[in-house]
Amino acid sequence: MKKEERQKIILDYLSKEHRVTSIELSEFLSVSEDTIRRDLKELSDQGLLKAVRGGAVAPSPIPLHYRKREKHDLENKKIIAEKAISYLKDGQVVFIDGGTTSLALVASFPYDLKLTVVTNSFPVAVLVEDLPNIELIFAGGKMCKISFATASIETIDFFRNFRADICILGICSIHHERGITGVFYEDSLIKQNMIQNSNFVIGISSVEKVETAESYFVCPIKDIDVLVTNISPEDEIFKVYKNAGITIL
Repeated sequence: MKKEERQKIILDYLSKEHRVTSIELSEFLSVSEDTIRRDLKELSDQGLLKAVRGGAVAPSPIPLHYRKREKHDLENKKIIAEKAISYLKDGQVVFIDGGTTSLALVASFPYDLKLTVVTNSFPVAVLVEDLPNIELIFAGGKMCKISFATASIETIDFFRNFRADICILGICSIHHERGITGVFYEDSLIKQNMIQNSNFVIGISSVEKVETAESYFVCPIKDIDVLVTNISPEDEIFKVYKNAGITIL
């Protein structure tokens, strides 16, 4: 079997299982584990999967650029927003990071909700501006044109000056072993500071991001209190997260 054919089979296998071990692939393809490890490294270098110890996990299938994400999976974002909004109460200070699911949540805010929103997201800031009872504090710095959010040293330092009641964390990838990970280094550091300076953390994520991984570490899964998704919390995929003490909504 040619390398290209073998690697295609690996990617097809991973798309169905989300995670695969080198031993499984070695037996499935009747090749050595060393051959599989080389294949996984090549595919990881191309960004087609994430090589981990003993195997690989799938990357997030979500489009990278904000403009492509804003029209992606709108109905499920509404479902997530409707679930998450129950945690927001008058008088809270709330961190909201960039992301189209975060934007869907803000779009569902009741007109009379009274919050202080601290964000680095330009689209979130624009929506909040129209809500008369919400105070907006914007994190400055260099704008990332892919995410439409500020992401620089200044932004990272900014969030250290606040103590939020709740952090609304838009999740790029979440995996029960790899934790929460992101595509961009600076953005991942910003998320770390938001988590560290919040009393309660709500991760919002469509199920297609669950059991995927990206390059930059944000936090272990135990650092989030609630994971809000678009499917039933009783789904088998969430069992390991419930065992870690996370509330699934």
